[in-house]
Amino acid sequence: MSDSNPIQLDELKLTDDVVIDFLHDNPEFFNRNPEMINSLRLADQNRGTVSLVERQQSLQRQKIHNLEEEITQLMAIANQNEQLFALYSDLYLRLLDCDSASELLDCLYQATTELLSLSGLKVWLKDGTSVEHSSIVKNDCAGVMHNRLAKEDYYFGRLQKSEQDLIFSQNQEGSVVLIKLNHVDDEIGFLAISSADTDHFDPRMDTLLLSQFRKLVAKLLFQQLCK
Repeated sequence: MSDSNPIQLDELKLTDDVVIDFLHDNPEFFNRNPEMINSLRLADQNRGTVSLVERQQSLQRQKIHNLEEEITQLMAIANQNEQLFALYSDLYLRLLDCDSASELLDCLYQATTELLSLSGLKVWLKDGTSVEHSSIVKNDCAGVMHNRLAKEDYYFGRLQKSEQDLIFSQNQEGSVVLIKLNHVDDEIGFLAISSADTDHFDPRMDTLLLSQFRKLVAKLLFQQLCK
């Protein structure tokens, strides 16, 4: 080769970025060189080497499989939400039929532990109540409410041991949700619901059903316990 050739081999450094830029800038490359499509061989973890067409078909099948799984998951979530909606609707009717504070608390506890399969329910009221019930928290939980619910209507996750002792009078291994109770513009306390599952109450949970539940329960608790 003539020494007059200005291009030296060490100047031709092909990198992934160079090839990618070339193909982006020359979208007709494979149209001009159709034999390349069938001759290209790509490494495959399961089948050794495959053609570009086979790789594209495999990727397309995987994409379809992923979409099918996603649709299945969405249908399962929709079915679960429908069941939850039916449970909440039935619970609302039962709560509205309660004639006393004890009956109201019994209904809430039963719905929590039996219908929703959760561990327990506690109610803490800022001004206290003369009603005696196992769900009523007698300890001073003002600090818990300030730390967990000062700026939010809900707290999802784990509690410190001191907070668990105040609310549940024992250590809770799972997760909890604290639900702030408001009547008109006043904060009257909170509900604490526990689950044995550490991942059940997660900060990413949707609160649409809980929002309706919170408003109704706050109103009924105020009428039965705070007057």
